[in-house]
Amino acid sequence: MIFKAVGDERPYPDHGLTTPKDWAEVPPRQVRLDELVTTKSTLDLRSLLSEDSTFYGDLFAHVVRWKGTMYLEDGLHRALRAALGQRNVLHARVLEVP
Repeated sequence: MIFKAVGDERPYPDHGLTTPKDWAEVPPRQVRLDELVTTKSTLDLRSLLSEDSTFYGDLFAHVVRWKGTMYLEDGLHRALRAALGQRNVLHARVLEVP
């Protein structure tokens, strides 16, 4: 299995980061794909296969760590591209939510 689990929602409380500028304050680091729980269960294949899928967004995925679990909030297509490339880590901005 690529991910720890596949979810359909964000179980953690609202963290208040809404814009790329907000997320830019969170430093990126490597996370293992098998430690992530997705917050979306569907993906647009156009996003996955697009050459410029990160052109208008953050280069790093957004992960929220809450109660010891890491949730992939944004960047599902990046994570799947990493898995398809046989990589088991992803560069992500990891926000710790108390």
